[in-house]
Amino acid sequence: MNWKHQICWSNGRRFPGESKGETNADYEAAARISKAMGMDVIAYTASPRPTPESRKDTGKYIVPNTGDPDGLIPSAWYSGLDKSSLHNFLSQDIDILLIAVPLTPQTRHFLSAPEFEILGSKTNAFIINIARGGLINQEDLITYLKKPLSAGGLRGAALDVTEPEPLPADSELWTLENVAITPHVSGLGTTYAERSFAILDENLGNLERGRNLINLVDRKKGY
Repeated sequence: MNWKHQICWSNGRRFPGESKGETNADYEAAARISKAMGMDVIAYTASPRPTPESRKDTGKYIVPNTGDPDGLIPSAWYSGLDKSSLHNFLSQDIDILLIAVPLTPQTRHFLSAPEFEILGSKTNAFIINIARGGLINQEDLITYLKKPLSAGGLRGAALDVTEPEPLPADSELWTLENVAITPHVSGLGTTYAERSFAILDENLGNLERGRNLINLVDRKKGY
């Protein structure tokens, strides 16, 4: 049986350095681990974060001693919702691109052929998407995954999310040897419920004491 089609997804055990998706800190956990492995980490955000204070991850639940609450790990910060800013970021010799941003009208298909062309021609980058499938133009991704590396193709992709979900059985993604697919489970773990209730407990206390709530969603922004 092809390993890609094995249905063996269970709640995995989390390690101390990991954090769950609801904290919006999956990228921080990955950054922390990547830095420990000797990688140079750079960050891209919608809004500019030019000062040390603006890079702090405030107003969110963070498990102690995890993530990057002070924003100290990235060696450089880039920002913007326009393609020019995005292309500047993607031109920084990126070997692995981790996508962990919300899907909004502004970010739908934010990564398509022009972006994959930059990533392929510069470093034959590897793509990891743990956010939403709609952030990527999937047909364009397939095209660049099939391209030879010598012709500017992408090295591979790890996709926890696709468009649509579940991914149809006849999708060409299933046939690509340089693609790993998981069924939207990157945020699951044995402590998922425990941490969710910890956020609720902290917010009930904040509400009672008249303090600001954490992990708020801005309905206008969509996240």
